[in-house]
Amino acid sequence: MKFLFLFSFLCFCLGLLSQRVSSQDHASTPPRGWNSYDSFIWTISEEEFLQSSDIISKQLLPHGYEYAVVDYLWYRRKVPGAYVDSLGFDVIDEWGRPIPDPDRWPSSKGGKGFTEVAAKVHSLGLKFGIHVMRGISTQAVNANTPILDTAKGTAYEESGRKWTAQDIGIKERTCAWMNNGFMSVNTELGAGKAFLRSLYQQYAEWGVDFVKNDCVFGEDIDVPEIIFVSEVLKQLDRPILYSLSPGTRATPTMAKDISGLVNMYRITGDDWDSWGDVLAHFDVSRDFAAANMIGANGLLGKSWPDLDMLPLGWLSNAGSNDGPHRYTNLGLREQRTQMTLWSMAKSPLMFGGDVRKLDDTTYGLITNPTLLEINSFSSNNKEFPYVSSNLSARAFKNDDLVHTWQARRHLTDARSSDTHVLGLTTCADVKAMGWSIQAVDQDPEHICWKENSRSKRRAPFCLNKRESLLALDEDILDKQKYQGKVNLLASDKMDLCLHASPKRKLTSKELKRGFFSPCRWDANQMWELNSNGTLVNSYSGLCATINSVEAQANSQGVRSWIATGQKGQIYVAFFNLNEDWATITAQKSDLAKELPGTKLSGGSCKGTEAWSGQDLGIIGQTISFSVIPHGAAVIVLQCT
Repeated sequence: MKFLFLFSFLCFCLGLLSQRVSSQDHASTPPRGWNSYDSFIWTISEEEFLQSSDIISKQLLPHGYEYAVVDYLWYRRKVPGAYVDSLGFDVIDEWGRPIPDPDRWPSSKGGKGFTEVAAKVHSLGLKFGIHVMRGISTQAVNANTPILDTAKGTAYEESGRKWTAQDIGIKERTCAWMNNGFMSVNTELGAGKAFLRSLYQQYAEWGVDFVKNDCVFGEDIDVPEIIFVSEVLKQLDRPILYSLSPGTRATPTMAKDISGLVNMYRITGDDWDSWGDVLAHFDVSRDFAAANMIGANGLLGKSWPDLDMLPLGWLSNAGSNDGPHRYTNLGLREQRTQMTLWSMAKSPLMFGGDVRKLDDTTYGLITNPTLLEINSFSSNNKEFPYVSSNLSARAFKNDDLVHTWQARRHLTDARSSDTHVLGLTTCADVKAMGWSIQAVDQDPEHICWKENSRSKRRAPFCLNKRESLLALDEDILDKQKYQGKVNLLASDKMDLCLHASPKRKLTSKELKRGFFSPCRWDANQMWELNSNGTLVNSYSGLCATINSVEAQANSQGVRSWIATGQKGQIYVAFFNLNEDWATITAQKSDLAKELPGTKLSGGSCKGTEAWSGQDLGIIGQTISFSVIPHGAAVIVLQCT
């Protein structure tokens, strides 16, 4: 008996050890797969999804594309009047949880959810993923559904009463770009935690392997939800990869607070098929690489900054109710540039085009073996700051080619000709500590940014202060939490309030947008001035900064990235962002300084170009390549 007990205990310990070892390999390389959004937006059906999954299994799985992901609104009925921000068209269960639309997903009938779809995807050798929004749906709150206690299988009870959706939904914190859709959940309440737990336990029961959690990062950041969901995922019987979206105005400082809780997180706005969107990714990818965020510790494994899906092949349009109906607007050279940057930056690769119309050119692009090798297994990935080109007689640092990647807002002060740029950052950032109350024109009710007052020729940048509409609302029972929070107005004569986040989803290239919007009952327009000079927003918990900008520099010029391979390869990527051809040159000695420990300095190197297959022969002291406008070249060096 004692022997059997010891044997059983040993098996149990080995099982835990095996689980721990395997869990630490979660997302060990950047995840790769297909997502339905770019080609179907929200309208995809079960038949279309399974057709796509079958093709992915046969054509893309051999190249590592292992995830098949249903993007958002799989619970919305496809009927007249339904669109991306409509209200009242979603299918929810008795506990307020979204379930698949049975007309589009017939196998979900009878309470099966995605169980059968996931099983079919798994039978193809793939992993199944879904998109989910933050918190709880407005529809569930309006219906005031009860909350499931998964431990008991009954309605959640605490303090002698049953709790409902209206108890946990934070109405003033609706998703900024889907106001009618979803709102944050109060995770300080046991009922709020119970609701989120019931969601993710249901996903696990369905057989989900990948969750893309939207409207929780970037300027929509919801740290309490991310923390709790991550804890729930750790406790599940099956590993689920945790992805965050979107990434508008994400910064490395912001990401360091959550990267250990997730496996991938967006660092830009939505990426669509425009050259401007491609350009918008260069600075942000550089900054995250410099901050050592690529492949940092993550949820039960690693985490990866995500540059968003690859909008290649047959696509739809953002916000559309239609499926794929057009070819990508990016030219082949621009597509190669995008694939090159995504690979060198080790971004997750999620193909977005309609795989049912996957042409040979697109297929060759996303399955290029050298680029996929770089994406999965390279190291020391970073922007290489010293290159020269025929556009400039001197070597220059790429910092001279400033491109403001962040989706910033612009405002011209009525009292001056300055353009001011609002930024959002974590409140621990010293750059945010610049706000104070000042008197302007003998009116003390202003909050001003300090840096603009340094110039005698400029009036300080100030905003009118007014008690928030939420604090004034007579119907609000818990007014205490809104005390000290204010609305900030552009003028005392206009009812326009400063907002932190946009009212629609933004693409990566959108650098200019409205700074103020009509004042409303909304945490997005609520601000609190702290004693340390930070101005915190009630929607995201991020703090505001203001910069005066005379002009925006453009993105033209050349860029370069470098990395090392598993077998000693050195990868050098050249990007020509100009409208004309450019011969781009790097010195081998500069490369050796940036990549110490390689054989660059003393060895002989042979080079090939990955896209064309061109043999460059023996490389001397310089590496040069003529790159087409908007194009990229990837030089692979083998040194002995």
